[in-house]
Amino acid sequence: MSTRTVDNPKVVSRDEWLAARKKLLAKEKQLTRERDAIAAERRQLPWVKVEKNYVFDSTSGKKALADLVGGKSLFRFNLPRRRNTAT
Repeated sequence: MSTRTVDNPKVVSRDEWLAARKKLLAKEKQLTRERDAIAAERRQLPWVKVEKNYVFDSTSGKKALADLVGGKSLFRFNLPRRRNTAT
């Protein structure tokens, strides 16, 4: 069993706290901008047309993926990484 204790942050004046908070806020805003930029890049990744005939069980029997989306063209835009299952 661990006997580690958590140290409390030091107590400072309001002005010191405000300066530290503004510094942290600037970092948080930069992180948000970077995350938004990465998300925008992800949305611009090229798509791959789904050509495999996926079939699903539905309440009205087996349905092809195209039937589930009203026959629209389908594109896969976030391909999962292939895992090497060999050990």
